Amino acid sequence: MRYIISFLMASAALPAMAEAPRVVTDLPPVHALVAEVMGEIGTPLLLLDQGADAHSFQLRPSQARALAEADLLVWIGPEMTPWLERALDGLAAQTPRLDLLLQEGTQRRPYTATEDHDDQNHDDHGLEDHEAEAGHDDHDDHGHDDHDHGDIDPHAWLDPGNAALWLRRIGEDLGRIAPENAAPYTANAARAIEEVTALDAEVSARLTPLRDRPFVVFHDAYGYFTDHYGLTGAKALALGDASAPGAARLAALRDDIAGAGPICLFPELQHDPRLLAQLAEGTEARIGTALDPEGSGIAPGKGAYTALLRGLTDALTDCLGE
Repeated sequence: MRYIISFLMASAALPAMAEAPRVVTDLPPVHALVAEVMGEIGTPLLLLDQGADAHSFQLRPSQARALAEADLLVWIGPEMTPWLERALDGLAAQTPRLDLLLQEGTQRRPYTATEDHDDQNHDDHGLEDHEAEAGHDDHDDHGHDDHDHGDIDPHAWLDPGNAALWLRRIGEDLGRIAPENAAPYTANAARAIEEVTALDAEVSARLTPLRDRPFVVFHDAYGYFTDHYGLTGAKALALGDASAPGAARLAALRDDIAGAGPICLFPELQHDPRLLAQLAEGTEARIGTALDPEGSGIAPGKGAYTALLRGLTDALTDCLGE
């Protein structure tokens, strides 16, 4: 009996385990970043099913309830998932949210054909430049109503500098929601930023020899990646997520490929590769491994962001490096 009483007294002296906040995320790369920051404290919910189309997904009733009951939604923004904006305007209007694309210091670029942006600055820049530009003083004002993005490309996670910035912001917001866990959130975010910084250096070293080698991608989603690593701007078969290439565009691409143009053509997961294969017929261009810019084919969770960037790098180096 004495031992039972002693055990109960010792247990009562231990701090109570704080309940993990209910966090909902939109896309696999965002889910991966939040999972890194939450660590062992909890697991965020990923709305987008593995392999699903991020632009036309439909919430299940259980997901809609989870969104309405969430302590925090972390998402890119309506530019990437308009279906989620509609849910937020309705049943989840009061759900606190962290709009990553609106965060001050986030690198943003126009969502137009990458070849139209050859005059952009492609200087090699690392995560230190992003950290210097971050400007955390105004973090409490997320600016939901003060930004007109117009035609902003939403695939901003493909710039690892943005990922590093967002990790810190995610840690800050989680710390405000669950202050009892603020210290581990901060530590987890700092560790994850170090890992992203090391990944950035690794990818840069692998891609530097390929900077002058042009290539074609299925749609215009890779500008952040090519800008950050100074790659030759990828020509896109389709200029947007929902647009189909016209005859004039196909003819221009075919002329480029037939001449001294793109070395590799890269299909994309969830899209039919036959049109790219037809463009390559009769030329010396190679068909590369299908790219996965949204990580839809990667197992979700910690490490998924690293797997996404390494997957893109592997595909590019395997084809362009031949």
